[in-house]
Amino acid sequence: FMFRMMQSLLLILTMFSCQSAGSRIDLKKHVIVLPVEATKNEAHAGAVLQDYVKRIAGVTLPVIKENAVQKDQAAIFVGNTEHSASYGKLRGEGFLIASDTRDVYIKGGSGKGVVYGVYTLIEKYFGARKYAEGPALVPATKEVSVPQQLTDKQEPALVYRETYYPAAFDNEYLEWHKLHRFEDLWGVWGHSFFKIVPPKTYFAAHPEYYALVDGKRQATQLCLSNEGVLNVTVDYLRKAIADNPDALYWSIAAEDGGGFCTCDQCSQVNKEEGSTSGSLIRFINKVAAKFPDQHFTTLAYLYTAKAPLKTKPASNVYIMLSSIDAYRQEPLSTIPSAADFRKNLESWGALTDHLFVWDYTTQFTNYLAPFPDYRNLQPNLQYMTAHKVSGVFSQGSGDTYGDMDAYNAYLQAKLLWDPSADAAAITKDFFDGYYGKAGGPVQDYVNALSASKAQLDIYGNPVASARNYLSPEAIDKYSTILDKAEAAAAGVYLERVYNTRLGLEYCVLQQSRFFGTDKYGYLQASGDGFVVNPRWPERVKKFVAQCKVAGVKELSEGGVSPDAYQQEWDTIFSKKWVKSLAYNAKVTLLNPPSDEYPAKRERTLTDGLLGTKDFSINWLFIYGKDLVATIDLGAQKTVNTLQVNFLNDPRHYIFNPAAITVETSVDGINFTKAGLQRTPSIADEDYTTSINTYKFGLSAVQARYVRVTGQCQASVPGWRGAPPTKKPSVCADEVYIF
Repeated sequence: FMFRMMQSLLLILTMFSCQSAGSRIDLKKHVIVLPVEATKNEAHAGAVLQDYVKRIAGVTLPVIKENAVQKDQAAIFVGNTEHSASYGKLRGEGFLIASDTRDVYIKGGSGKGVVYGVYTLIEKYFGARKYAEGPALVPATKEVSVPQQLTDKQEPALVYRETYYPAAFDNEYLEWHKLHRFEDLWGVWGHSFFKIVPPKTYFAAHPEYYALVDGKRQATQLCLSNEGVLNVTVDYLRKAIADNPDALYWSIAAEDGGGFCTCDQCSQVNKEEGSTSGSLIRFINKVAAKFPDQHFTTLAYLYTAKAPLKTKPASNVYIMLSSIDAYRQEPLSTIPSAADFRKNLESWGALTDHLFVWDYTTQFTNYLAPFPDYRNLQPNLQYMTAHKVSGVFSQGSGDTYGDMDAYNAYLQAKLLWDPSADAAAITKDFFDGYYGKAGGPVQDYVNALSASKAQLDIYGNPVASARNYLSPEAIDKYSTILDKAEAAAAGVYLERVYNTRLGLEYCVLQQSRFFGTDKYGYLQASGDGFVVNPRWPERVKKFVAQCKVAGVKELSEGGVSPDAYQQEWDTIFSKKWVKSLAYNAKVTLLNPPSDEYPAKRERTLTDGLLGTKDFSINWLFIYGKDLVATIDLGAQKTVNTLQVNFLNDPRHYIFNPAAITVETSVDGINFTKAGLQRTPSIADEDYTTSINTYKFGLSAVQARYVRVTGQCQASVPGWRGAPPTKKPSVCADEVYIF
């Protein structure tokens, strides 16, 4: 009997223990209690909690001050109330969600910590989700509860966390996912020299404030050894800080590009420091000393990426190191192209504990192009945080729709807060929630993309990728997977699948410009020439319409809008294909084309296709040398006219040739000059991209061989700003001979 009684007692105790461990506090009859002197963030947190309890459970919880709470009232204490004082302080923007057997306590550290705590309660314990911009998804359970005896304390790994995608332009998304926005933290952001000392204001009267380049003062960068520049900067910041006292950071950073000062003083400092960053850090330290209570940031980017040998950044100076040179198919910790980034990170880390990283997670030249770096997001962040990095700006497509932007933003947000979070679980939750029943196939699509080890260049293009993971055959495979997603989806989920599909369709369209008269091109044979495939205009029209639905504002960084893209195609469609004597003729080049942008190599000049303003498609790209192309017409023919286009794109260091020469020959050995045209000087600053046509009348010359020489400019003009090793390029698209 005693044994059976002990067994029963043990069973009861076990059941009680299990029940206690699993007991939850129903919050539908609680009151929300704020501190008597609630801060703005505490009041906001209370209002957010009240709103979501009403949305989920249909009840409105009263919001009262702590001095009005009754002892017998079940309460949710929000903020630094006296009731939550025993839980201690929190680091940074951390937060605590805690409970006893009846009451709940949510408190935060600095900034919006308490707001982050409330949103975590809503997501983690109430089951709501905020997958992208727009309204959050609330569960249909009507339940708002938390476990008894809960202690959920979270503190951020990074003091600055930003993902730059459309979702992050939604204010609630930022608070929900504990993110920042640089406009809210910085009084001056990014490349800032000319925001502080604008050339339009100062250059005419004070050219000495600006860089000495090629023996001439030019408005490419600032002369950081000039005392006047320091005085103007200090005066500017004194006023700016007074106007914006809440700003946490002020950027003092070089302009995007080269053209750094080579005056005797700047050159001497940079020589001593072994890097252009030497004069930059010495200058910023002087400014920082004038404002010891402020925090200053600067960019360790391209020419300033290497840390100085001697001078340490001041204690109130933060270094933001760029990872721009790295390819993205492997983690930054191992990929060879990130070797300099790793070395620079170590070097800066030896000088300061204040390190931020400006990272990149999209293809800036083609925002829609599939860019499967998703699996590297976590190892990259873990590598950074293990090397003293305390802030990350993860630059995506900005406020325009891009490849998998909602997924990128969601995963990045979770990992920026906690780099050790379960990325696989986050990914599954996202796809299941954002795509509904189509989530599985869309995740299969992403996994198929990610299986490739092909080079991922943030300045790449779908044509280059057509040789590997974005080949027409691979695109067909991906499209078949998304067919399954479409079949499983309906309503808003189907619209999201359509949007996801835009990346593949964009690649098909871009590649069709490149393939042209070949298979997969937009042209089809007709008689002895080619005409536009009749399906293509409608295909482009549907693509553009879906772009607008998805929120595509521009197709690349600073690139065309969907409407402008439609206009590009309309122009292409309107041009009748021209048959030239040179069509498909053999071409011999004296200097090889760029391996990075090879187009069709020699055949680019005779494939019957014209280029657009995108230098990466249908342009023969010759770096640093003359274009010397000899075209074999196959037999001696009468040549009356020659026409050739050259691209001028200073942003990408592509310039019109200094001169274009045309020569003809019967035997391919002895050539006779048939024409010469010189181009205007490029001494004046002009970043306009243009396609320039050069025509030559040859007066019925008999020739089998025609040689076209485009003389490359001797050097990059000083106003463009380039390191000494950078050379100009020359690009030609098609040589028409009639």
